[in-house]
Amino acid sequence: MQDAASLIRLLLLAVDGQTYALHLEAVDRVLRMAEVTPLPGAPDAVEGVINIQGEVIPVASIRRRLGLAHRGVAVSDSLVVAHARTRRLAIIAESVLGVVERPADAVVSAGDLARGIQHIEGVLKTSDGLVLIQDLDRFFSPEEEQSLDLALERV
Repeated sequence: MQDAASLIRLLLLAVDGQTYALHLEAVDRVLRMAEVTPLPGAPDAVEGVINIQGEVIPVASIRRRLGLAHRGVAVSDSLVVAHARTRRLAIIAESVLGVVERPADAVVSAGDLARGIQHIEGVLKTSDGLVLIQDLDRFFSPEEEQSLDLALERV
């Protein structure tokens, strides 16, 4: 039997046919797609902002972060509202696939696989393929964090 401390719980989501994951403890809730207001001056990975109960939350796109072909948001998309160390953000998911629990040692560090993908914490191999685990604390570079803060101040 696995020690509970050695298990990780992940929320799986799909973007452009690839499965990504967020640590479940970072996820606040999953919402249906809402109208996203553009945010001038924001980093490229930011689609815009939404307002949740008076809080303006940046909407981030894994698709944009990875430089994938642009696709407008669809009514069928979901927003995964999560928290990083310094802010809350909503991640666009084309579909939310559910929650999995896996041994922590099943995750391979992304640093062992490729350089230059700071926002990918690790990779989990599943029977359906590879799952790229997002590191929300490093989703934005320090420069992007700064430009996002400046853009949000103007809202």
